Amino acid sequence: MAKPIVAIVGRPNVGKSTFFNKLAGVRISIVEDTPGVTRDRIYYETEWCGKSLTIIDTGGIEPKTDNIILKHIVTQAQIAIETADVIVFMVDITTGLTADDRDIAQMLKKSHKPVVLAVNKVDSIGSLPPEFYEFYELGFENDPIPLSSVHGTGSGDILDQVLSYLPDEIDQEEDNDRIKVAVIGKPNSGKSSIINRILGEERLIVSDIAGTTRDAVDTKVDNQYGKYTFIDTAGIRRSSKIEDSVEKYSVLRANMAVERADVCLIMVDAGEKVTAQDERIAGIAHEAGKASILVINKWDTVEKDNTTTAQFTKDTYDKLSYMTYAPLMFVSAKTGQRVDKLFEHINYVNMQASMRATTGMLNDVLDDATTRVQPPSDKGKRLKIYYMTQIGVKPPTFVIFCNSIELFHFSYRRYIENCLRETFGFKGTPIKIIIREKGDSAQ
Repeated sequence: MAKPIVAIVGRPNVGKSTFFNKLAGVRISIVEDTPGVTRDRIYYETEWCGKSLTIIDTGGIEPKTDNIILKHIVTQAQIAIETADVIVFMVDITTGLTADDRDIAQMLKKSHKPVVLAVNKVDSIGSLPPEFYEFYELGFENDPIPLSSVHGTGSGDILDQVLSYLPDEIDQEEDNDRIKVAVIGKPNSGKSSIINRILGEERLIVSDIAGTTRDAVDTKVDNQYGKYTFIDTAGIRRSSKIEDSVEKYSVLRANMAVERADVCLIMVDAGEKVTAQDERIAGIAHEAGKASILVINKWDTVEKDNTTTAQFTKDTYDKLSYMTYAPLMFVSAKTGQRVDKLFEHINYVNMQASMRATTGMLNDVLDDATTRVQPPSDKGKRLKIYYMTQIGVKPPTFVIFCNSIELFHFSYRRYIENCLRETFGFKGTPIKIIIREKGDSAQ
């Protein structure tokens, strides 16, 4: 299931970043008594009472301002509000209830999102000061909660109320029946078009303007191949281009979509071939350990001869050398060419990512591998590999026990991975190998 998003909002200098840092346990946000210091939303994943949450820190909102930077911050905060599941609205007891607090409260009520009202800087122990009670005037559903973001008191009460607004995961079982497919790629690579072709309807907005899809959109598809949830994401731009808040949020959302997915369709524009940005996007899926398919879209627009497909395949794998395990598909969302074949590939790579091998079979592969290529040695000391076992799937994850982690060179790890692929396949999925010294903790 997707992690619920909790946005911390409020006017400048009420202590949002201090509270965020307290929840994160590390100093992530810059804390300074200057309005506009937290110019970009910063997010962090945390856990409360066994529930994972994504917390977003936002810049301070000044609803009525002519300052360009502050207007930019207001836009960011509005995006956070629109996309959050729960909002923590922070006010400051030392300044009392202000006109800006009232304006922000009205903005939040119009969003129809659940709001937890946190009255910050209640740093003294004992009875609440009389100034606390004026915040009832804002008229939210639940009582305000006193908070000291410096000391952390009240943080648990706020998180408890946040959890009270989140639904029980009653659809978890039904959701587990579906293969979740994230469609990722740079802007205008055809992500929405491919889903619309699958659906046979214009469900998602398709435009030549990069960034039309602002958010991740879930679409359920049931057909003869199985049950799927397609997650369409906003196009990921290069970091240098991610200056407006919408684009920064798109990258966060795309990362979260990949995290939720079982399989990633990495959309590449055939006319542009594989760019540095495509490499970065593919890397997100690879680093997350997700089964992936490289979908070369707009193949109908490419002039071809007998060598075109083979050359494009070679060039793609040369650029994405870390993802040679991922199958390539040449499609056209516009004409529907080979789009139906996507489902067979999705099912296949999902199955490969879920595959388990017995410890006995794994150690047969290991014995054969070490016989063919001797483990490395250094200064007279040779690497000894004792045994290997599989500890997880999605991605297939293996632990190898040996006498020395230092002697287990990267090149030999890659060799063992290739031997596993030769024997078991694992097509379309990364493989994770953990090296342990016998009797020691994991690397």
